[in-house]
Amino acid sequence: MFKKLKNIETAFQHIRAFTIAVIACAFLGIGFTVYQSHRLIATIQSRVYILFNGKVLDAVAADRKDNVAVEARDHIKTFHELFFTLSPDEKANKANLGKALYLADETAKRAYDNLSESGYYANIISGNISQQLQIDSINIDLRNYPYAFKCYATQSIIRTSSTVTRSLVTSGELRNVGRSDNNPHGFLIQRWSTLENTDIKVVNR
Repeated sequence: MFKKLKNIETAFQHIRAFTIAVIACAFLGIGFTVYQSHRLIATIQSRVYILFNGKVLDAVAADRKDNVAVEARDHIKTFHELFFTLSPDEKANKANLGKALYLADETAKRAYDNLSESGYYANIISGNISQQLQIDSINIDLRNYPYAFKCYATQSIIRTSSTVTRSLVTSGELRNVGRSDNNPHGFLIQRWSTLENTDIKVVNR
């Protein structure tokens, strides 16, 4: 009889161990399933489908920190091109300058006011002058916030009688602001100033 009880107890211990093992495997399986589900959901949410001209395009969403350098350079490039690209068309100039001033603080507005008061924009129109800007390079220090930058560009001033090529170097800082239609990158240029704006060459036409 004692032998039978011992066998029953041994069998019960085996069943209990087997049951615990099954439960542990079940929990591991559930945990793995939940983990894979979260990974799948994150992958799906990071993909964006855009309908363009009747075609579905696949885009990948990313955190802003992954694209700070790219967006910052494009913000600086866009501002300088809008601010310095001028033509003998007052309406076009005002439109470009208006867009540029959304991308910077009062330091850019102050520079605009100074140029305007000195008759710079009026001379552009009256002299049928075109002004173009080519960005050469942009250096940004992303290690410290706000992000300090220097922009190196080549400015071409095209008159009826000559073309003047100038070297332009500016500096400033970038700080984060909310994104909007007028400021899609979500940056604002502050403490902006011109460090250099000197003639490189003059070509008579």
